[in-house]
Parts: sequence; C-alpha cells; structure tokens
Amino acid sequence: MTSIEQIIDDFAFLDDWEDRYRYVIELGKALPDLPDDKKTAENKVRGCASQVWLVTHAGEGADPVLTFEGDSDAHIVRGLVAIVLSAYSGKKASEVADFDALALFGKLGLMEHLSSQRANGLRSMVDRIRAEAKARSLGGQG
Repeated sequence: MTSIEQIIDDFAFLDDWEDRYRYVIELGKALPDLPDDKKTAENKVRGCASQVWLVTHAGEGADPVLTFEGDSDAHIVRGLVAIVLSAYSGKKASEVADFDALALFGKLGLMEHLSSQRANGLRSMVDRIRAEAKARSLGGQG
C-alpha cells in the first residue's frame, strides 16, 4: 500500500485535475481486492452512493494498532478508499480517532472536486473508521 506521505507528495506534483483523478484511479487499482466473503451487510458503509465495504482489524491492548481493508465497485471511490486506508491503517486506535482525514482530503484539494454524493460517502467512511477507533481505544470491543 502506498504511504499517505507518498500520496501527498505525488498530489503536489500533479497540477491538472484530470491527472489527479487518474492517479486516484491508479491507487484504487493497486488496492487489493476484498474477498467476496467479506463483502457483507455489516461491512458495507452506509451513506455511500456506490457500494463500499470496510473491514477493521485490531491488535491487542488498551490502545490497539488498527489495520483496515476496503473495496468499492466504483473506480474513483476505490481510489478514495485506498487513500483513506493509507491515512489510517497501522496507527493506534487513539491516533485514528483523533486524525481528521477529511482535513487531509481538503489539503489535497479533493473535497471541492468530488460530487456531493462522493463527498458524503467519504465522510461516512471516515466517520465509521473514527467511531470504531474510539470504541476500541476506550477498551471497548467494537
């Protein structure tokens, strides 16, 4: 998976929005496919116009390291999933709960170039990840 730092650097070199969209699609193509048995109703992210699935894995301890798997049936959205997973995977639950990926998307200039449906779907994905992280960082079993 491409690091979030690498994605930010790559975006800085791409001035044209067509090039940025192509890059987002490339990130989505590089995202490993989510196995069909994980494309379940409980893994589906509500509020997304296209289908998006998100699976959370938590390590041990009171503030476990979280990793995420995700997928979508739409190319651009799959790329957005890849960016979200790069931003959040491998961090402690408390860090995930505190990190606002939407601000990152704003910094990348993505929010103003997404349709309102895609932006809402992105918010739903980030909200779900942060809610799961909050539950796990408080010692809950999310």
